[in-house]
Amino acid sequence: MKISEADVLILPGLGSAGPSHWQTRWAERLPYAAIVEQADWDEPELDDWVDTIEQAIIMATRPVVLVAHSLACIAVAHTASRLADTKVRGAFLVAPPDVELHPDVPEATWPFRPIPRDPLPFPSMLVASSNDPFCTIDRAVEFATCWGSDFHQAGEAGHINLASGHGPWPEGLLMFTRLMQRLKA
Repeated sequence: MKISEADVLILPGLGSAGPSHWQTRWAERLPYAAIVEQADWDEPELDDWVDTIEQAIIMATRPVVLVAHSLACIAVAHTASRLADTKVRGAFLVAPPDVELHPDVPEATWPFRPIPRDPLPFPSMLVASSNDPFCTIDRAVEFATCWGSDFHQAGEAGHINLASGHGPWPEGLLMFTRLMQRLKA
C-alpha cells in the first residue's frame, strides 16, 4: 500500500506532540495524515481516548493506518478489540510505556492498566529503544510478541521524542514506509 492510499491517523501520547515532534512534522509532511486530538492530553481517561480513536477511524474515508507514540500505543491495544472488522490496515507503534511495571511512568498513565495482551487484528510494527526511560527493551519485546507486531530496536534512542533528539526522525519514516509496503489496500 502506498502512503497516499491511506488516511494516516497520528496518535500522540501523554501531553500530545509539540510543534517540533516527529509526529507533528509527519502530519505536516504527509498529505493524508492528521493528528487525532484527544479531549485531555495531560490527565487522560482510557474510555475517552479509545472512543476518540474509534471515532476518528469511523470518520476516515479511506483505509486507515495508525501512527501511535508512547501512551497512544497502549490506547491502540485497548481499542483493538473494537477494530476487528474496520478499515484499519496497520499500525506503527513507537515507544510504548510500561504503565504496569515501570516505576518512572507518570501516574496519569495508570488508568491505562492493565495492558492488553491480545494480538492486534491488523499488521503492526513496534519500535522501541534500548534506553527508553519508561519501558525496558524486554517488556517492549513482550508487547510486540503479544500483539503480533514486527519488532524493531532503535538502539539508544530514549523515548523517541523531542527530548531524546527525535524531531524529524527520518529513520522512523523509513521504518514506517517499510510497514506500508507490507499492507494491503
